[in-house]
Amino acid sequence: MKNGFGPDYASVEDKHFKSKYRARCHCGKVQYDVCADPLDAKICHCLSCQKLHGAPMQWAAIFRKRDIRITAGTDHVRFFNSERLKYERILPCKVSCGCCGTLIADEGRRMWLAFPSLFEFGHVSKVPTSFKPTCHIFYSLRVVDINDDLPKWSGHKGSSKLL
Repeated sequence: MKNGFGPDYASVEDKHFKSKYRARCHCGKVQYDVCADPLDAKICHCLSCQKLHGAPMQWAAIFRKRDIRITAGTDHVRFFNSERLKYERILPCKVSCGCCGTLIADEGRRMWLAFPSLFEFGHVSKVPTSFKPTCHIFYSLRVVDINDDLPKWSGHKGSSKLL
């Protein structure tokens, strides 16, 4: 069985893929494995994340698509392009479970922005260091102030004003 997400992702037949982490939606119908640590992790305060997540911010761990393998539920996956307001897989887009509605990830052109709260780490104190956020982005659009030692960028990390 092929991945169903295309050639950018690891196939279930890939013998070299060694699962390191497992994530799933709330109902468990959509599941995926990751074979590497995240490249980075950020907390985003942009208006789209606030609206789509119903929260003041979104925490995302960034992976290469080739490090992701969808293991269950490809037929339940739904896509939403927030720029065009279309339920289509037009990259970049939001990925969710069509059964329970859980937002699973943001799919970019080359990257997969996973939501660490969907991973099976056990207790919150067990979150690996590589998943811990390194900064806040779009902090100028924040709803609440966050008092931590992380850098706070007005837009994207490294290409906007450091607040």
